[in-house]
Amino acid sequence: MEHTEMENVSRTLMYHVERPVYNEDYIETHLLQKKSKKPKSLRQVLLKHLCCSSKKLKSIVFSFIPILTWLPSYPIKKYLLGDVISGISTGVMQLPQGLAYAMLAAVPPVYGLYSSFYPVFLYTFFGTSRHISIGTFAVISLMIGGVVVREAPDAMFDITAGNDTDATVLQARTEARDAMRVKIAAGVTLLAGLIQFCLGLLRFGFVAIYLTEPLVRGFTTAASMHVLLSQLKYLFGIKTSRFSGPFSAIYSVVALGSNIKTTNVAALIVGVICIILLVAVKEINDRFKQKLPVPIPVEIIVVIISTGASYGLNLSDTYGVDIVGNIPTGLLPPALPDFGLMSSLLMDSVAIAIVGFSMSISMAKIFAIKHGYKVSGNQELIALGLCNCAGSFFHTFAVTCSMSRSLVQESTGGKTQIAGLLSSLVVLLVIVAIGYLFEPLPQTVLAAIIMVNLMGMFKQFRDIPSFWRSSKIELTIWLVAFIASLLLGLDYGLLVSVGFAVLTIVYRTQRPKCRILGQIPHTDLYCDAEEFEEAVEIPAIKIFSANCPLYFANSNMYVDTLKKMTGVDPAELQAAMETMKKGEKKMKEKQKKTPDQKRKSIVKLGLIPYSLSGSAVKLTKDMEMSVKHELVDEGIHEDIQSNGQCAKEENHCLETDETQIFLDSLTHIHYIILDFTPAIFIDSVGTKTLKSIIKEYNEVGITVLVGGCRESVLTDLNKFNFFEISVTRELFFPTIHDAVLYCRDKYCAFSP
Repeated sequence: MEHTEMENVSRTLMYHVERPVYNEDYIETHLLQKKSKKPKSLRQVLLKHLCCSSKKLKSIVFSFIPILTWLPSYPIKKYLLGDVISGISTGVMQLPQGLAYAMLAAVPPVYGLYSSFYPVFLYTFFGTSRHISIGTFAVISLMIGGVVVREAPDAMFDITAGNDTDATVLQARTEARDAMRVKIAAGVTLLAGLIQFCLGLLRFGFVAIYLTEPLVRGFTTAASMHVLLSQLKYLFGIKTSRFSGPFSAIYSVVALGSNIKTTNVAALIVGVICIILLVAVKEINDRFKQKLPVPIPVEIIVVIISTGASYGLNLSDTYGVDIVGNIPTGLLPPALPDFGLMSSLLMDSVAIAIVGFSMSISMAKIFAIKHGYKVSGNQELIALGLCNCAGSFFHTFAVTCSMSRSLVQESTGGKTQIAGLLSSLVVLLVIVAIGYLFEPLPQTVLAAIIMVNLMGMFKQFRDIPSFWRSSKIELTIWLVAFIASLLLGLDYGLLVSVGFAVLTIVYRTQRPKCRILGQIPHTDLYCDAEEFEEAVEIPAIKIFSANCPLYFANSNMYVDTLKKMTGVDPAELQAAMETMKKGEKKMKEKQKKTPDQKRKSIVKLGLIPYSLSGSAVKLTKDMEMSVKHELVDEGIHEDIQSNGQCAKEENHCLETDETQIFLDSLTHIHYIILDFTPAIFIDSVGTKTLKSIIKEYNEVGITVLVGGCRESVLTDLNKFNFFEISVTRELFFPTIHDAVLYCRDKYCAFSP
């Protein structure tokens, strides 16, 4: 019992003992001493950054070529077997996907094999992720194909559906078109690689954060819809033009519907059979992945079987099924991209560079967290940039991380980048030795492989109910990214999506969650008084919190919400005071006009019931009855007048007391504490707004204090010349609790 009483006494003393207010000047002079920093000359700065010691050179080389850090200590017995199995499995997947995604990029299939070799080989030396599989990817291939078709459409070479031109002439025009498209794809890839490489050198790896997860998932879902629509014509064996740009998805559906009567039944049957087989085996892989040592390589199995069937049944000549066609054996010599095309490809290259990096770094971080190692965003940018730049000279198109292949590489036992190196060697073997064997492969089979690989992306539609329950704003970002990318195309859709995501940030700061805080008894914790039962509001004090900085976009909202939630509007209180003074003046004039009245009345107002309406105060009958007149003797009145100065002072004090009593009758709030803990900055408009709040409330007898203000915000306030005679540093406290203790001490000291 005694212990409890002592605790109560200590708490009482804690609340009522005045605490010192440490402002910045006091801290600098008494508590903390800032380190003296000598300004460095230009020569010293240049020497620091340009001088290269052997240790610094070694660090730079090892960070630029990460393979040097882990290859010398590579545990062969522990890792090699897993890397070999993983590399072969991933390489087997690379083959059909490389051929298929080349169709998305609108280039001949063999260039998909090139894109599955050169960049993958280079990433082994410069990449920091041990598990992602670099190579062709549906979304990036589709973005490349959109640019290629826009810059080199079929109409430019007089190649249209139903053209009756001689086969030899048509073949020559098709080869010219393909050569032009390969140049365009290489040009886009070179620009995208240069952008990624430069961003990596400038340490701009953070750019991916602007592609928030709902945006990326909505964007990739829309991209998968574009991919699906672009492959339907190959599945049905229909010859239609390929569209790009805004509303290309709608044009593709219309063209497909108008030519549906020309469906090649043989191609459709082959494609449907392949889809059923692929889906069935992938389902088996998913269900029995714990029991299967290696996933069944169903894609390469389907490619081999369909190639053999196409060759044996002569599907191309007998049934008119489109096939892959010529696949040259060996590697092509390097060639310079056409630099004359670069000016029209810049904006597309920026989008491809950022989307490609976003895909890669997101998967790399997932595997890094799972397996306990670190990846460098800046080095990943450099690695992707080098892969794309160097690959563009060998006729590749832009690459990034493939989610499906990365999961296979990790699940089959891959431990390091050696697995990626071995997968690239598998592709190289096909290119230089047996590539020609895949020439009879039907294009409908590649379309089936692409569509089945989109199943994972279509599962992202499940995000809609999830985001609906968790965050309506993120759901809106997802929907805007999906709809804009589907209707406007991937380039404009990405631009609209990023712009909308940025606007949601502004909206969240303009419409923040505002609360009145209450204290958890006997603690220094303050929580939402409406949400938590334990939180109790402190008498005579209102603590206002808004989870946003105070700046130009939300300053008006901040003031309006403050007045609404605290229930105190300085303008209304000022209007009430004016009404009170006018009524008092009329009463005095009426008394002066009465001839028999020889004594002066001094009006004293007690605690009067009141009602506020707009900016005026309506006096009620109870209020009139509470007005009391105290008659003062005429002689005393003459004595007071004889001493003019004293009379003025006493009248002023009397008016001040009357005003304060009247204000007390209108509101019981004497202090307002602004919680600035969430504020990370303040601009000039916010500074003026804060000063205006402090002055307006001070005029009606309410003191405004600021709690939890960061040092960076105080620095901004100093820059904007915020502090003056009426607005001092003593109004700022390091925590809300310190401000509350100050208010309690002052309120107890002046309370009767």
